[in-house]
Amino acid sequence: MSFDFNADDIFEMAEQIERNGASFYREAELGVSDPRSKALLAQLAAMEDDHENAYADLRKGLNEAENTPTVFDPDDEAVRYLRAMADTRVFFEQTVDFRSMASILKTAIQMEKDSIAFYLGLKDLVPEALGRKRVDDIIREEMGHIQLLSRELLAQQ
Repeated sequence: MSFDFNADDIFEMAEQIERNGASFYREAELGVSDPRSKALLAQLAAMEDDHENAYADLRKGLNEAENTPTVFDPDDEAVRYLRAMADTRVFFEQTVDFRSMASILKTAIQMEKDSIAFYLGLKDLVPEALGRKRVDDIIREEMGHIQLLSRELLAQQ
């Protein structure tokens, strides 16, 4: 079965991905002992929380067309499907050495890249009238994450 997504669906996934990212950084924080690394990971988790809240706010500001369901779904199966996709595509259980900041940062960079690829693939499933351009906002935000993480990784070396 094939169906289109609207901007609301995409932001729902984005919120879940940010929740997963925050959990990843909090788990990583438990594995490191260096106070600077702990602080950085706590900051990254807080950023993911902020992004989740920002995406929730953006969802609240969607117009009627961007919020219009694209399929009849009285049991919210699409929402459960979208959450499962978000859970398994990005920040999914990774094998990471949580004692190594370099390993954590490299994994985080890869997961951010995966999230961008995920959103780029979904973008084509969002009709223009249902908020396709809003997906670009998410992609730009994820690209900013990569820049930040890359700078931190370079500082580690």
